[in-house]
Amino acid sequence: MEKIFAFLKQLLQNNNREWFAENKHTFEEAKAEAEAFFRAIYEEIAQNDFVGEMKMYRIYKDIRFSKDKTPYKTHFGLYFPRKQPHHRGGYYVHLSPEETFVGGGFFAPNKEDLFRIRKEIQLDAQGFLQVMQSKGIQDYYNGELWGEELKTAPKEFDKNDPMITYIRKKQFLLKRDFTTTEALRPDFSEKVVKSFEVMRPFFEFMTTALTTNLNGESLFNE
Repeated sequence: MEKIFAFLKQLLQNNNREWFAENKHTFEEAKAEAEAFFRAIYEEIAQNDFVGEMKMYRIYKDIRFSKDKTPYKTHFGLYFPRKQPHHRGGYYVHLSPEETFVGGGFFAPNKEDLFRIRKEIQLDAQGFLQVMQSKGIQDYYNGELWGEELKTAPKEFDKNDPMITYIRKKQFLLKRDFTTTEALRPDFSEKVVKSFEVMRPFFEFMTTALTTNLNGESLFNE
């Protein structure tokens, strides 16, 4: 992990093509270290969950429509989804001297999925609260749900619904931050894996919502 953070620290101070070209070998070493770390995390999770292919994001930015014209991202990122349609959700790792975190959930649900998630939270409030108050999510995520939200109740929902704090969400995300010091410790990979493992009840609740109708009947012929 040392090569990853050493390179990214330098990149933060020298985010230009000339410096990057001169230090391409340093980037390649850091990238290889990140790929190995990400692969190990992915393989650990794949032993006990149904996951799709892992994706390590490119360091090159698309600056065509951005005010920030620096050409490179200052982090390494990994994402891999659970296998749809029967397993929903996805896992993310973000490594940067500015911010290191792991996360997972539902970043941009479509209109139908968003309504169905909100409805399931409303109809099975006790079940959802049990998930959010479970020991794993309390210990690793402080029982908090992250994501953009509406200022008031969405259509078809009552602003006085006892679950409105969650129903207002447009994204449903769990996020755990780490310091750079924590990321450089030998047990960091274990903490990342454990952080992902405790998400499972959250994913299973959401999967139930997104694979059944409002009567609890499967959407698939099995």
